[in-house]
Amino acid sequence: MSGGWAEDLFEDAPCGYVTTAVDGTILRVNRTLEAMVGRDRDDLRGRRFQELLTVGGRIYHETHYAPLLAMQGWAREIAVDLVCADRTTLPALITSVVHGDEVRTIVFQATDRRRYEQELVRARDREHAIAGELQRGLLRGALPEDPALELGVAYRPAVAGLEVGGDWYDGFWVGERRVGVVVGDVVGRGIAAGTTMGELRSAVRALALSVHTPAALLDALDVYARRHHVGQMTTLAYAELDLDSGRLTLACAGHPPPAVAQPATPPAYIWEGRSTPLDATGVAAARPQTEVLLAPGAVVVLFTDGLFERVDRPLQAGLDRLLDVIADHRALPAGELALEVTHAALAGRRTNDDACLLALRWTPPA
Repeated sequence: MSGGWAEDLFEDAPCGYVTTAVDGTILRVNRTLEAMVGRDRDDLRGRRFQELLTVGGRIYHETHYAPLLAMQGWAREIAVDLVCADRTTLPALITSVVHGDEVRTIVFQATDRRRYEQELVRARDREHAIAGELQRGLLRGALPEDPALELGVAYRPAVAGLEVGGDWYDGFWVGERRVGVVVGDVVGRGIAAGTTMGELRSAVRALALSVHTPAALLDALDVYARRHHVGQMTTLAYAELDLDSGRLTLACAGHPPPAVAQPATPPAYIWEGRSTPLDATGVAAARPQTEVLLAPGAVVVLFTDGLFERVDRPLQAGLDRLLDVIADHRALPAGELALEVTHAALAGRRTNDDACLLALRWTPPA
């Protein structure tokens, strides 16, 4: 290979070449880099390479890039912005290798890659906005009102991620003096989870008017999920309250157990009436349910796992803590109770999961 051919390859390579001293002083550049930054080599030679970076890039060079080169002798595909002669910035990827008392760096223009990354972010943000609006629309609506009933809800979206989750709640009339309430959790996140949540929420409302017990509703919902291939492994707790007698009938499909706080009695979980999540086995099986006779003033709390699950403690510790929080706020009206319990249970921490809570208090006339 002739020296002239090699020199042409260096000068007109599809990437910029920079040779610097260990302190960053530029010793040599090729024509490609000159074109990238709009400066000739005489202007560049003697400058420090970090002078070509934005302020943030200079800080990163000092705190990360230079120490990395000193420790391991190389650094690969570091994203930076170069400051051109006209003061515009050029996205770039740089890779450097220490060779004796020199640092040899190649510079790839990353404008297209940056544009692609930005478009991905915009697309993700659009999907998040659509899913958020879908979820808010589905959760929007008036809950049943009656002198014998208090209902309160709280919903806290995840803040450690950008996608909307599939937690939902609902409350509606199922008879002249019977109210149905549900809290559920769809597998997945984003638009798909929001759509599934909407389908199941509508199905629960429709089925509740055609079947007569919570267990029968879960059986019918299983058939619906299997037939329409929707909501597999969704968990939910569904309960119906007779406003005249205070009789609560409950069935849980793989969902965290609701808590009940009877007057003058510590809050406790309702562990009966439990079965697997929707369409979990592919085999139809009758689901159980349970009944609890509420005393006047009793509170029932339905919730999703985002309210008590934490990576830094066992699940049982989270469930025990939630009972303590409910006990502390049981005297509040249902609306305030839902908000305060949710706030106290999360204690300001960031979470990857949504948290949803529905509180129901039976308040029959004296």
